Amino acid sequence: MNASGTSDTAVTAFSTIIRTASHEQHTEAETTTFMGDMLGGKLGVDAYARYTEQLWFVYEALESGARALADDPVAGPFIQPELMRLAALERDLRHLRGPDWRSTLSALPATEAYAARVAECARTWPGGYVAHHYTRYLGDLSGGQIIRDRAEKTWGFTRKGDGVRFYVFEDIANPAAFKRGYRELLDRVRADDLEKQRIVSECKRAFTLNTAVFRALGEEFPLSA
Repeated sequence: MNASGTSDTAVTAFSTIIRTASHEQHTEAETTTFMGDMLGGKLGVDAYARYTEQLWFVYEALESGARALADDPVAGPFIQPELMRLAALERDLRHLRGPDWRSTLSALPATEAYAARVAECARTWPGGYVAHHYTRYLGDLSGGQIIRDRAEKTWGFTRKGDGVRFYVFEDIANPAAFKRGYRELLDRVRADDLEKQRIVSECKRAFTLNTAVFRALGEEFPLSA
């Protein structure tokens, strides 16, 4: 204790712990060949459409489980309507694939594994669901905007129009302020230290699952030699 009667050891915020602990996995996901090629404008719009299809499966699992968790003391505070992406994804897919987009929709095995894990957490483990919620939605509000900008410039989508609506959070006027509020929710999450460690581990797993999807897409869309 110091002279003021407070501890000299600062308590690290959980939002900081979860961000720093998953940094390596986050970087690995961002630097896959597929993501690098797509952001570099080296791939055609079909690769972007195929990527968008994979997102649909993940968000269908994430958002179909949200209603049952709305009153959960751990996951409930994170269930916020302004974040929901499934309707925007479906609008993008109609633009990218046409009105019959559902008839050709297919998940890669890596995507099936990712979506299955999200659905499992939604059913059985609210803390794990929070880990997946965090990795997806805060990523969309941050790095996802780089993808939107690249898609608009590379394939000529109308700014914030169909094709990139997934990345447009119309009900969030101030993304920076929203992200601060979200991190405050993480800092107040109702979990003891052991459960927080489990959530961090699941966050790392989420990035690993996402990276596997990127690698599978990279195999499907290799650049010509």
